[in-house]
Amino acid sequence: MLIGDVARHSGVSTRMLRHYDALGLVRPTGRTAGGYREYSAEDVRRIFHVESLRSLGLSLKQIGRALEDPAFTPSALISDLIRWTRDRLVREQELLERLRAIDASEPTGWQDVLRIVELMRELDSPSAARRQQAVLTRPEGASASAELLAGAALAESDPHVAGALRWALARSDGDGMAALTAGAHAEDADIRRRAVLAVAEMPEAPGAIAVLADALGDPDTVVRGHAALVLGRRGVPAAVPVLVGMVVEGANDVEAAEALGTLSQDPVCADRITAALAGELAAPTADFATRIRITQALVELTGTTAREILRQLAHDGDRAVALIASALLRVLDERPSEDRSGEGP
Repeated sequence: MLIGDVARHSGVSTRMLRHYDALGLVRPTGRTAGGYREYSAEDVRRIFHVESLRSLGLSLKQIGRALEDPAFTPSALISDLIRWTRDRLVREQELLERLRAIDASEPTGWQDVLRIVELMRELDSPSAARRQQAVLTRPEGASASAELLAGAALAESDPHVAGALRWALARSDGDGMAALTAGAHAEDADIRRRAVLAVAEMPEAPGAIAVLADALGDPDTVVRGHAALVLGRRGVPAAVPVLVGMVVEGANDVEAAEALGTLSQDPVCADRITAALAGELAAPTADFATRIRITQALVELTGTTAREILRQLAHDGDRAVALIASALLRVLDERPSEDRSGEGP
């Protein structure tokens, strides 16, 4: 077949066929009387071999070696190709995320694009101080997508930089909730913690409460605790079991007790909380420190039931518990009457 016929049947351009000939990859077996290239059936098969190897990402030089060297084994080269392809996919995914972040910021001109690219570059800096400065010194009114800030917050391990990113995210035009929701379901517990902390600073954002409520069932105690504190302060009863557990375990127990106090303003929730705390008090596993924390938590609660439990504890067999309960009752008695509304006569 002449070169034009080969090009039509193989899909390889005449220009590329001449290039293969020049490199020695596929040289036509013969020439016509007029000097035109003439390809045999074997030549055409070799063209298809070359194209198949090119589709795997081999360079023309590597293809020539593979076709000419009988001792050439493909295993090492294929392993290299896998590694190079993975690296390329990572780079392309990073580029895609950058382009999406720029698009989400809705730049009005190239100056906006350049500012966002500069922020991205600074956020990739190995210096925590530089990353923090890039967030805090962003010019007033300079656009930055919430998705970009959310992604950086999820990846940031330095607590000071992470705090700055959460601050900027909470004040951005968007909410970045899609990225944070994905982060809240990540396999890495550290990423889930960062996601919940970020959502906690923007509870008014659409979907934020749902993300926090879902986090109450997280296997990580820190994630559960962050979510419960925010939900408790906002009066969401689903947080009660986790908050009670925090008091019992001594994990941010003071903050947990205050959140339980907020929840106890609902009489039904107050009864639920006091019943849970009373049950923990009576548990055989409740040690001295646990009983002290529960006693201190009871003083935060609204309603007569918590006051009655404290009166009983004032006569507890453990003298230290009894003394603390008595002191807390005196504190309650000294409060202005409006602070004790709902406690009954």
